[in-house]
Amino acid sequence: MSPFVLLGKVAGKIFKLKTRHSIFLFFPTADIGGSIKVNADIANCIKDARPLIIFSKTPKDNGLRALYDIDGVRIIDVHKYVDKKLFHFVNFFFRGVIASWINVAERPVVFGGESMFFYKIIPHVKKGTRCVELCHLGTWFNFSQAFVKYMNVRIFSSPQIKRDVEEQYKHNNVPSLYLDRLRFIDNKVDIPPVTVIKNPALEVLFVGRGAPQKRVHLIAEIAKRMHLAKCNVHFSFAGDVDKIIPEDVKQYVTLYGSLNAEQLSDVYHRADVLLLTSSFEGLPIVVMDMMARGKVVVSTAVGGIPDYIIPKHTGFLIREQDEEKIVAQAIEYLNVLTEHDQLRETIGQNAYKYALAHFSTEQFCSSYRNILLGNVPV
Repeated sequence: MSPFVLLGKVAGKIFKLKTRHSIFLFFPTADIGGSIKVNADIANCIKDARPLIIFSKTPKDNGLRALYDIDGVRIIDVHKYVDKKLFHFVNFFFRGVIASWINVAERPVVFGGESMFFYKIIPHVKKGTRCVELCHLGTWFNFSQAFVKYMNVRIFSSPQIKRDVEEQYKHNNVPSLYLDRLRFIDNKVDIPPVTVIKNPALEVLFVGRGAPQKRVHLIAEIAKRMHLAKCNVHFSFAGDVDKIIPEDVKQYVTLYGSLNAEQLSDVYHRADVLLLTSSFEGLPIVVMDMMARGKVVVSTAVGGIPDYIIPKHTGFLIREQDEEKIVAQAIEYLNVLTEHDQLRETIGQNAYKYALAHFSTEQFCSSYRNILLGNVPV
């Protein structure tokens, strides 16, 4: 690898950036997804510092690309060069090129938002570069621990993810000084004024991808059983889940498919309940979005969700592990919400108050600016 990286560093000195930057943001893509939206939010918070965004992964849909069209922010997309396994030596070369661009900055800051290429870059940047990582899930923990020594700050978007890393450090006898580099920052969502919706039936919504861990088939089964029992409930699905929903269930549910941000906001507004049956999560942005609209969240107690959903106060947690029992418990909670309008309203109000206190743009931007613009010693 070294000869290619060295060659890239030489090339980077010859082919210099035409713009000057001190903050370099490494993001995978602009595909539709919660973590991708968070990356755009961070870029917006520090746009006055004129950061450079580097995309490095082949996109699937680039559905959130418009969010990155931010005044003062430059974008370089290198995925065509660095995301080809057959020509991986080109990846090595670009590590050198980009490292050389970073190394000419006076006090550079390198930030990785769930970007694999970020980890490849940081061993090659000059001493004194501030390296900051953001984690939403523990998926890469076994890989990223090899780069702990390079990172000045590791940010986690839920308390549970931070606790998981603390446990990993203790298990592996990582020196305590690295524990001091761990931070938790809540994501942000727009918090519109609450408007009261009177639906003729309890409107239950699923939002997400059709990935296996989402276990959409369980929600389809819940919808089927409640329909057969003639419960006053209607189910809607937003996301690429059409192939997962059985044909007979499709007759009495609503399938929105993939929606843009404006359409999703309208769907959130018209729902009463968000239902999730995931086997694992970080903290889905949709949970925050629904709390910020005064809705009730019913979810499996996985990932960071139990830190936000307090049973019968800001939502309901499904603690069962067996899929049959998950279905039964979800039906039990939905029936409670159907029969007790006042409880549903109170839980929604509590969720909204929590969102106001924790998910604001001001708090989010202040936290990231303090770290990325150097106001917090690390």
